[in-house]
Amino acid sequence: MEIPLNANSMNKISPRYVAGVIVMAFATLFTVNSSAQLYEIANRIPSLISPALSGSLNYKGFLEAGYSKTLGNRSADFFEISTSQGFRYSSWFYMGVGMGADILFSHKNDTWGNWHGEPGFDTNHSSTTTAVMLPLFTDFRVNIGGDTGSSFFIDLKVGCSFLLSDKYISIGDGYLTNQEYFYLRPSIGIRIPTSSTHPKQAIDIALNYKLLTSNYWNSWSRRVTLNGLGASVAFEW
Repeated sequence: MEIPLNANSMNKISPRYVAGVIVMAFATLFTVNSSAQLYEIANRIPSLISPALSGSLNYKGFLEAGYSKTLGNRSADFFEISTSQGFRYSSWFYMGVGMGADILFSHKNDTWGNWHGEPGFDTNHSSTTTAVMLPLFTDFRVNIGGDTGSSFFIDLKVGCSFLLSDKYISIGDGYLTNQEYFYLRPSIGIRIPTSSTHPKQAIDIALNYKLLTSNYWNSWSRRVTLNGLGASVAFEW
């Protein structure tokens, strides 16, 4: 049924009614457009993921193994394996994130244990000289030279490392007593492509410096910085 409109009926229409109709119209239009945009985004997700998996977005991965030894009186050996995953943002710069497993073998000094019985520390806490640490880090790499032939690189891993045990580490003339460590590992090395037809795949050989900071306890020291030198080999793709 049609409602006849005349001048009098038009004058009776409330401005609030008109505003409500306009708001409802815009809301309906916005809902339709939003649904269309969400549908379009959902359809585009596979096209965004596929290039990353195929490598066309300059995805890169590294698998690395190495050995390092701390310097000074607090001596320990580390056998290391790690992986880093990220993207190459230009021909010379890579950034990613990674994790690893470091098997630690610590060594005691001849004077270890002379402080037993000192007040303020539980020397009966269980301890070990072998442990596993889990480093989590952000990885930055700068390539010096092209990627079609052998070239040099500088790499920096920075993050934290966690001791996967509640035991103290007997080392030097005392203990490493906390579970979390600041982790810094700069490297310099040479990159050797596996073939000219696959320049993204390469073998990396590097010299590394490793820094860990931790709580430390003996009769005179409460903190320690472990400095280590080592070497590593990695495969990148």
